[in-house]
Amino acid sequence: MKRLFFVILYTLLIISLGGCQNVSKKIEDTTSKEAKQLSKWLNKSEEDLKSFFGQPDKVEFLKTRNRNYVYVSEKYKIKCERKFEVNPRNIVVGFSSKNCF
Repeated sequence: MKRLFFVILYTLLIISLGGCQNVSKKIEDTTSKEAKQLSKWLNKSEEDLKSFFGQPDKVEFLKTRNRNYVYVSEKYKIKCERKFEVNPRNIVVGFSSKNCF
């Protein structure tokens, strides 16, 4: 009886660990797709960025004289925040993404 309990417990543990790996892999895949999409905006003009995404929700000015254009959206009650760094020559030089899928 005790042995059956441990076999069932062990089986459930193996199944749950396998599920965690699947979720982690999906998150990594989605994150890499997001980075690939956003990297297409590097070296593009500020005007191209604004024509695609619209006016930014927030503009942050950095000490380097660059500025971050912040776009916030919400999907399934999760806030997605995309930041694009624009240099003084109005060229996109960097990006970051948080909670976007």
